[in-house]
Amino acid sequence: MPDLATPLIAWYRENARDLPWRRPGFGAWGVLVSEFMLQQTPVNRVIPHLEAWLERWPTPTALAMDAPADAVRQWANLGYPRRALWLHRAAVEIRDRHRGVVPDDVDALLALTGIGDYTARAVAVFAYGSRHPVVDTNTRRVLARALDGRSQPGPPSKRDLAAMESILPAEVAASTIVNAAAMELGATVCVARSPHCEICPVADRCAWRAAGYPDTGDDRRKQAKYEGSDRQARGAVLKVLRGAAAHAVPLDDVIPDWPDALQRDRAIDSLIADGLAEASGGELRLPR
Repeated sequence: MPDLATPLIAWYRENARDLPWRRPGFGAWGVLVSEFMLQQTPVNRVIPHLEAWLERWPTPTALAMDAPADAVRQWANLGYPRRALWLHRAAVEIRDRHRGVVPDDVDALLALTGIGDYTARAVAVFAYGSRHPVVDTNTRRVLARALDGRSQPGPPSKRDLAAMESILPAEVAASTIVNAAAMELGATVCVARSPHCEICPVADRCAWRAAGYPDTGDDRRKQAKYEGSDRQARGAVLKVLRGAAAHAVPLDDVIPDWPDALQRDRAIDSLIADGLAEASGGELRLPR
C-alpha cells in the first residue's frame, strides 16, 4: 500500500482553501449544517446561505423553536429542499434527545433525521476530532485513481470506507487532516474531468498514472436534466409558497401558467407527500 498520507498532509497544509467550517471554533452545529447544505451543492453557493442560517439559528434549539416553514423558506434556492425539512427535524431531535448539543457518536448521529454514513462520520471527525474514515464523492475519485487505477469510481459501497481506512494514519489528528486532504484533492486537483496531475502531491504513487491513465469507464448514475423536470416544477411551486410568507396560497394561483398541468399537479402532490407543503381548504402553504 503506497503511503498517501505523508504527501497529502504536506500538500493540504499549504493548499487548503479557507472555508468557514475549517476555521477553529466553528462548532459542531455549524459543521452539521454545512454538511447538509453541501450535499449536491457547490461550495460557493453554500457559504452565504450557511452564514445567514447560523446567524439566524446559532444553535439546534434555536432552529427547533421555529416552524419547519421557516427552515424551508430560509433554504431559498439551495435546491433539494427536503434537506431543510430534515435539518429542522434533526434540530428538534438534538434538542429533545441530546439537550441541544450535537452528539459526537457516529451511531447517535446516524439516528438523527437526514443523516447518513458520510455526514455522521464527517461531524464526528471534523467537529469532534474522532478517528473514522470519511468518504465523499471527491474522496472516492482519489481512492479509485490512486489505489485501484480506475479513471472514475464505481457506485458507492462499504469498500470505500475500507479503502480510506487503509491510508489513514493511526494518530488521530493526522487522520483528520488526511480525511480533509483527500476531499480537497478531489475537489480541486483530482477532478472528474481534466485532472491536474502535474500538480498532484501523490502523482508519483498513483496507480492510474502508472498505468497510463486508462479510460476504465464511468458507471456512476447520471444526474437527470433539470430543465423541464419535475424538480424544476417543484422548485417553482416552493418559490411561490416562500414568497407568500406565512400565508396560504389558493391552489389555482400556484404556477397556473406552468406549461404541463399534469406535471404541476404531480409536483404539488409530491411536495405534500414529502411534508414540504400542506393543503387545506383549496389552499397550499409551507409546513407549520
